[in-house]
Amino acid sequence: MEISGAGGLFSTYSICSNAAGIAGNLCAFVLFVSPIPTFSRIIRNKSTEQFSGLPYIYALLNCLICLWYGTPIVSPGIILVFTVNSVGAVFQLAYILIFIIYAERTKKLKMLGLLFGVFAAFAAVVSISICLFQPPNRQTFVGYLSVISLISMFASPLFIINLVIRTRSVEYMPFYLSLATFLMSLSFFAYGMFKQDPFIYVPNGIGGVLGIIQLVLYWRYSRPNEEPTRPLLESNA
Repeated sequence: MEISGAGGLFSTYSICSNAAGIAGNLCAFVLFVSPIPTFSRIIRNKSTEQFSGLPYIYALLNCLICLWYGTPIVSPGIILVFTVNSVGAVFQLAYILIFIIYAERTKKLKMLGLLFGVFAAFAAVVSISICLFQPPNRQTFVGYLSVISLISMFASPLFIINLVIRTRSVEYMPFYLSLATFLMSLSFFAYGMFKQDPFIYVPNGIGGVLGIIQLVLYWRYSRPNEEPTRPLLESNA
């Protein structure tokens, strides 16, 4: 089936594919803005207190690698992967810079070192993929790196799932963040399936399963009027 539009001829397949990718971008945006209350508190108190900046370092590296995977020079035709990770990288960089500004000297130096390390690692990935690989091997190389990066990011949901089971409380697992994570993974799983790209649908399929587990646990352990009282990313690290 084909539908004529002002921009030309679009297939239903392409419309559904783009719809899934756009939905994934919107759900991801919810996750990107979720730390804003935490950083508003940091700015207000002019201190990073006991918060850890490491999750934002990991998130920035993940966004940069996936951003590079979504560029036309690596993977033509998946621009919505590029857009979502571009926005994500901007948010993570902003969070890291705020953290560095208000952190004590030891944390500040550590975060600066890690930030330069992220940029160096990203520059190495870009250089190696361009200089040593030609399409389609370039896509395969960066694709495997993006899958490894995405799967490593699932360590956080696994930690939260374990915490919920151990404490029998959803105090540390806000419902709307769990729902947004599930919907984002589901959307990009569908997008990857439409694009027939296992480097997209495999990690997001895993993310979708973890999202379902979180929602089931929320239903199992939530209590009336229970609200999260601590930020998810608070840490003594």
